[in-house]
This record gives sequence, C-alpha cells and structure tokens, in this order.
Amino acid sequence: MAARHDLPEPDAFTRAYWDAAAEGRLLIRRCGACGRAHHYPREFCPHCWSEDVTWQPATGRATLYTWSVVHRNDLPPFGERTPYVAAVVDLAEGPRMMTEVVGCAAGELRAGMDLEVVFREGTPVFRAVTSVTSRN
Repeated sequence: MAARHDLPEPDAFTRAYWDAAAEGRLLIRRCGACGRAHHYPREFCPHCWSEDVTWQPATGRATLYTWSVVHRNDLPPFGERTPYVAAVVDLAEGPRMMTEVVGCAAGELRAGMDLEVVFREGTPVFRAVTSVTSRN
C-alpha cells in the first residue's frame, strides 16, 4: 500500500482538532486576551502572543478567497483526484484556511462565493452552499 499524503499526523496538541473533524465538527482557536480567532491551531495567539487560547466550534461557513485548479499531483492519492481545487477560504469567524473545494466545477467558482464545510475521511473540505427557496 502506497503512503498517503492527504491524511494528518496528529500530535498531542492537534489531536482535539483532528478528533473533532473525524466526528464532523470544525474547531478553531480563540484568544481569551484579544478575542480574535485563528487557524491553523497554535498554542498561542498569533495576534497578541497570549497563551490564553481555547478550542471553539466553528460554524463551518466560509467564503472563497482564492483557488487554483491542480491538474497534476503525483503524490498518492492526489493523482487519482485530479483535477481538484486547492483553495483558501475566509471562515465566518475571521481566519483564513487552506482547504479543497469539492463538488463544484472550476468554471462555477467565484471569489466571495458562499461555502460550507464537509468532511472527507476526517479532513475538512468545502463545497458551495446551495440555497433552497420555496415558491408558493
């Protein structure tokens, strides 16, 4: 079996994040000193350097900031997924997050589009929000 390059290697600090993701929940860190949220998970606030940071559930809502369509990647299992959309999203809580956009053709992508988190094998990825309206 080939090595996989898409699955995390949790450590003692990030285990809470990856365990929550395996349960379908997205966590971020929030600083008790300055109140700002951040992502990727760190033991200190990157804004004010306080160590008073805690895990907080995120809404899973985001907007697309930028993206690139990847047509070639030789690392397993990415080669089987090409083309795929590598992206940076703005989480509703404020931080930016690197991720993948799934279920959306490259031609449908636009900056600022609404996204929601979904999970693939315990890893957060995002898809376009489809709004359902009823007409009477």
